[in-house]
Amino acid sequence: MKEANYSLKEIEEHLYVAVISDALDALGYPNQSPEGDFSIQVGKSRLAGRCKTTLWSDMYHKDPNPYELELKAVDDCMPGDIFIAAAAGSTRSGIWGELLSTAAKNRGCVGALVDGCIRDIAKIRDMGFTVFAKGKRVYDSQNRQRVVGIDVPVEIGGVRFCSGDLVVCDEDGVVVVPQKVERLVLSNAMQKVHAENVSREAIKKGMKATEVYKKYGIL
Repeated sequence: MKEANYSLKEIEEHLYVAVISDALDALGYPNQSPEGDFSIQVGKSRLAGRCKTTLWSDMYHKDPNPYELELKAVDDCMPGDIFIAAAAGSTRSGIWGELLSTAAKNRGCVGALVDGCIRDIAKIRDMGFTVFAKGKRVYDSQNRQRVVGIDVPVEIGGVRFCSGDLVVCDEDGVVVVPQKVERLVLSNAMQKVHAENVSREAIKKGMKATEVYKKYGIL
């Protein structure tokens, strides 16, 4: 199929994590959805954007420059970015909250994916910002966790995320698409969505699932 460019809005409206994962599977990328449950979901049920990666570390001493790199990372966000907080699932503090959401939203960031905990959930929801996170914790990050790297490759649930990669989140999970195969993956995923729609209508009209699969090769 001919490769095509799709906007983030088109991706968010027409695609979803499972079909993108299937398209990646077919191209030999079977490990693009991180393990673990992003059970805390605030805002939209589906989110698509570009990775803005940050690497976080737990700490156990007084921080001489609290929030320094996390604020820089937020200020560096571009429209369409999703702030990626790779904190190794730590529950030491709520590293993302209302003020970071406000600052990120003002920069055009469309959401955050937090491999760790967040807080201020009601306030984030009220402002219409979207966050997918592993958990929640009331503690502030100061002297507990901090950013140690910006725009570096990070790993979440066994999957590599790089700044600029496409990431899509929904109720099924998360999938990240390497830039070098993005256009082909999206084209194939769009084709599969169309084929699924045809198969669904055939089943609704009474065709048996076995017959549908033989005819269309999609189920």
